[in-house]
Amino acid sequence: MKQQFKLTVTPRAQTGRSASRRLRKANRVPAILYGKHTSPESLSIDGAEFIRLLKGVAGRAVLVELERTDKTDKALSFFQEVQRDPITDKYLHVDLQEVKADEKFEIRVAVRVTGESFGVKNQSGVLELNMQHLRVRCFPKDLPEAVNVDVTELKVGETIKVSSLKPVVGVEFLDLKGQPIVSCVEPVAEIVQEVVVAAPVEGAAAAAPVEGAAATPAAGDAKAAAGAAPAAGAKPGTAAPAAAGDKKAAAPAAGAKPAAPAKK
Repeated sequence: MKQQFKLTVTPRAQTGRSASRRLRKANRVPAILYGKHTSPESLSIDGAEFIRLLKGVAGRAVLVELERTDKTDKALSFFQEVQRDPITDKYLHVDLQEVKADEKFEIRVAVRVTGESFGVKNQSGVLELNMQHLRVRCFPKDLPEAVNVDVTELKVGETIKVSSLKPVVGVEFLDLKGQPIVSCVEPVAEIVQEVVVAAPVEGAAAAAPVEGAAATPAAGDAKAAAGAAPAAGAKPGTAAPAAAGDKKAAAPAAGAKPAAPAKK
């Protein structure tokens, strides 16, 4: 046990949302203490004292000695969960877990990366932290503030897993042995796509015509286009005469009655 912190707690008889709101208005934080061998206790903590304690803890795994105002005995505990309002940034509730000096307990400990990776220094690699906390089991006296992970020898393409951690006296790692903690990976190059509008290449296939647009006649169809065009001097809307070879096709069929003239 490297360092021990102290916190004064006061029992509270009233529970519920309304009672918690009144506590927060009085600059106190509602809390509850769970124990393996005792019943849960509803407590309240002075807001200013709690903030000073959190600043001193600074994310480390530490044990907190609770001094009760109604009892002489003290309880040893750690922060199981701290709830905070994401909008107002005020502390809403604190869950404390009681521990015994002669019993092992489980706790989440932060991962602390130490050293400068060989892959980052010499191979332009990037460190990738896969786990920020590790679950451990130990006695209160053996609790580490953090789990140090040395990445000095880590090269690009290599990973430090739970099984690769150096043993810590009195500490048992509970996470899967194959779980990656820190990796050194190659940097991901940013891909920039440029849109280039190029002139059509000679001999390339013509682009598909736009729907509704008139098609341009090909060079071999010039005669057909010329024959389809109306003769010079013809009135607009007058159809072009049929070609010489198409006279039979243009003549009415034998025996067919001529069309009746339109009534005026």
